Amino acid sequence: MEAGSSGLRDFEVLLVEDDSADVLMAREAFESVPRHVLNVVPDGSEAMAYLRREGPYREVSRPDLVLLDLNLPKVSGRQVLADVKGDPYLRVIPVVILSTSGTEEDIVESYRLHANAYVVKPVDFNEFSQSIRFIGDFFLSTARIPPYQVDLLS
Repeated sequence: MEAGSSGLRDFEVLLVEDDSADVLMAREAFESVPRHVLNVVPDGSEAMAYLRREGPYREVSRPDLVLLDLNLPKVSGRQVLADVKGDPYLRVIPVVILSTSGTEEDIVESYRLHANAYVVKPVDFNEFSQSIRFIGDFFLSTARIPPYQVDLLS
């Protein structure tokens, strides 16, 4: 997606979240992040279909960033993370775990599965918004992400 005449494209963010209140807060928080498109899927099964561009997601762009809840219906966030990081074409997408759980076990397991970051969801809306802005600023403005067209297998 193009943003104006500058030729810069919008950053694609995929939020995998089943809690509608958290989705609403994330949408509001992302309003302050420039040049982005936020797409949302409610469970791990939909997330993998989206990332693999299957079914109704055949025409979507590959996201530049995935924000992933751990506790999801159908397919858990842990399984989504393992599948993404186990797929040579998807593993380059940064995945940030965004979970209410701050247990050492969940944090260690997420990094063992190659999460790029782990953020405990703040309950306070202002703190939640600030966390989303920090994630957006870092991954979409500061960090460099390989273009989708690059063949990282060769």
